[in-house]
Amino acid sequence: MKLRTFASRCAREILRDPINLAFGLGFPLVLLFLLSALQANIPVPLFEIHRLTPGITVFGLSFVTLFSATLIARDRETALLQRLYTTPLTAPDFILGYLLPVLPMALGQSILCYLCAIPLGLKFSIHTLWAILGVVPVSVFYISLGLLCGSIFGVKQVGGLCGALLTNLSAWLSGVWFDLSLVGGAYEKIAHVLPFFHAVELEKALCAGELRAAAGHLLPVLVYSLLTAAAAVYCFLRQMNDQ
Repeated sequence: MKLRTFASRCAREILRDPINLAFGLGFPLVLLFLLSALQANIPVPLFEIHRLTPGITVFGLSFVTLFSATLIARDRETALLQRLYTTPLTAPDFILGYLLPVLPMALGQSILCYLCAIPLGLKFSIHTLWAILGVVPVSVFYISLGLLCGSIFGVKQVGGLCGALLTNLSAWLSGVWFDLSLVGGAYEKIAHVLPFFHAVELEKALCAGELRAAAGHLLPVLVYSLLTAAAAVYCFLRQMNDQ
C-alpha cells in the first residue's frame, strides 16, 4: 500500500509539469513528420518510414530518461526523501515507485509514434503490436538509467547529462539516423556494445516481423535493463545510508 501511495505521488509530480511532458511526448512526433517529409523529397531511401518509426520511438525514450532523472534528483534535494527514509519502504521500493508511473508515459509516447506513422505509410499489422510490446524492456532500461543518474547527480547536472549527452549518444550510436555500417570501424564496434543500438534493432526487427533477429537483440537489452536497475537500487541505498 505504501508503495502504491508513493508511486501515485510520483505520478502527480510528473503531471504537474505539463509543458515538459508535452515536449517529451511531442518532440519525437515532430521529428517523425519532418524526416518523413524530407524522405519524400530526396532520391535515396534514407528515412523510410518502416525503419524510421522504430528508431524515433526508441530515441524518444531518452526524454523519458530525463524525466525520471529529474524527478528523483529533485526529491533528493528536498527534505521529502529524508522523511520518507524513516518509512518501511526499501531502496527497491523507492526505485519501483519512481519507475511505475513513468513506464505508462513511455508506452504512451511509443504508441503515439506508431499511430502517427500509419498515415505516413507505415503498414499496421500484428508485428506493430509486437513492436509496441517490445518497448517495455527498452523503456525499463531508459527509465532505470534516469533513476541511476538521478541517484548520483543533482538537478542541474542531470539536465546536462541526460538532456544533452544521453540524447546525442542515443541518436548517433544507435543507428536511428543512418546505417552504422556506413561508418564502420571502431565507431560501429563501440555502438554494437552499447544498449542503444540493440534497442533500435530490436524495435526494427519486431516491426518487420523478424522474431529470430529480435531475440538476438532482446537479450542485451534485458541484461542492460537489469544491470542498470540494480545499479540504481545500489546507489539509492547508499544515499539512504548516508542520511
